[in-house]
Amino acid sequence: MDALAIAAVEAVDDGMVVGLGTGRAAARAIRALAERTRVESLRLRCVATSAASEHLARSLGLAVIDPSEITGVDYLFDGADEVAPDLSMIKGGGGAMTRERIVAHMARSRTYICDASKLTPRLGVRARLPIEVLPMALGFVREELSNVAGLTGDLRVADGRRYATDNGNPVLDVALGRDEREPRWLADLGAMLDGLPGVVDHGLFLEEADELIVESADGATIERRRRPEEHP
Repeated sequence: MDALAIAAVEAVDDGMVVGLGTGRAAARAIRALAERTRVESLRLRCVATSAASEHLARSLGLAVIDPSEITGVDYLFDGADEVAPDLSMIKGGGGAMTRERIVAHMARSRTYICDASKLTPRLGVRARLPIEVLPMALGFVREELSNVAGLTGDLRVADGRRYATDNGNPVLDVALGRDEREPRWLADLGAMLDGLPGVVDHGLFLEEADELIVESADGATIERRRRPEEHP
């Protein structure tokens, strides 16, 4: 039994539009959703955040629709590369951060799932920050990152070639570095990237998580966390 995956799809009800995340943890939840759909004869429509997730979902019999056909998503589950105590996250290890953010902001409820190794005291400890960039802007964006934020972005390479997202764009992976770069600095960095010409999107997901489900190291137990501000 995959407790994490089962917990991730627990909130899904018949008739929902469900956002499907990307990555290993999300793939587990997609399989659990397909099983629930089969056993309970659920009528669902799914919106995928990547070509890989769409392919997996279709192969398991889930109905996948184009996000342009709808204006909202009832529930999203997705993974995370790194999660801080306030549930801010770094995402985009799988290169799907742009589509992941779009679907997240379409969703009324958003749950993220990960194993305990992804929990860190601050962002940037174990994960680099991915930035999706238009090809023609690579040099400019790198220069601005260095001049404005003092950061260096390494061009992502896969199988000996320049990596490209599902949108056809390269990715810069950036090491965040110093301890003091949290949390205000990260908010400022996110705002700077949002306004930088040539940046398509980035992996700073500072406020998207409504809920986090964490799998223990042995996979035997899970823990649910809500955003801290929900507990005055």
